[in-house]
Amino acid sequence: MKTFSVTLVLLTLCACATSPLGRKQLMLESDSDMNQMGAQSFEEMKKTTPIDKDAKTNAYVRCVALAITNALTPDQKKAVGVTSWEIVVFKDPAANAFALPGGKIGVQTGILPVAKTDAQLAAVLGHEVGHVIARHGNERVSQQTLAQGGLVIADVLAGKASPEKKDLIMAAVGAGAQYGILLPYGRTQESEADLIGLDLMSRAGFDPRQSLELWKNMSATGGSAPPEFLSTHPSNETRMHDLNARMPESLKKYQAAQARGLHPHCVL
Repeated sequence: MKTFSVTLVLLTLCACATSPLGRKQLMLESDSDMNQMGAQSFEEMKKTTPIDKDAKTNAYVRCVALAITNALTPDQKKAVGVTSWEIVVFKDPAANAFALPGGKIGVQTGILPVAKTDAQLAAVLGHEVGHVIARHGNERVSQQTLAQGGLVIADVLAGKASPEKKDLIMAAVGAGAQYGILLPYGRTQESEADLIGLDLMSRAGFDPRQSLELWKNMSATGGSAPPEFLSTHPSNETRMHDLNARMPESLKKYQAAQARGLHPHCVL
């Protein structure tokens, strides 16, 4: 046990990475393992959650999602480690969407009445893809690895983990709602994903100002209890302040994208 503890300390000291916004992160897991975990979680969700087969809805969601993923820079594509993304629309009234390592995007139908335009949906999906780009899932699984006292992801992938431990790790990957476990991203991670998402939607040719309208819709929909997508995010005031501070830069990227002929027009 002493040898293991020393080894774990050494791993912790050596396994630091830097987020896209310059923050130090703990990364104990390999990107390939994280991608495998994301794909495994997504496959299980497809077996247990109804999938919306409506052609028009799927075409709309794919139009927005592909515009976002096509806007990734070469460095971001390298960080994600996938060449194509799987996009699935789930029949679920919750106002939510998610992206998992391994190139998986899930959109729940409950988000569509809230994200009223294609640009607003782009803000949602840009945020979720931002979590993957910043490797926030790896960061959370690494924290769970330390908390559990061992490399639990290896047990999950090998099918040796207990159901409780498996669900916890799956939640850490980014599929918490699907496993009935509330394991929110930290507010710093959420703020990072907001800004990465704003950048992605701007470079994809979506008006970044629509991100502000999205959060207004989210607040109005939630009433006293905000939608699931908002429940762990920074306060509306903090979000608006951060988005507004980045808006001049984002508008320049949006205008440059438009000048290059990027005019996504996704219609539901």
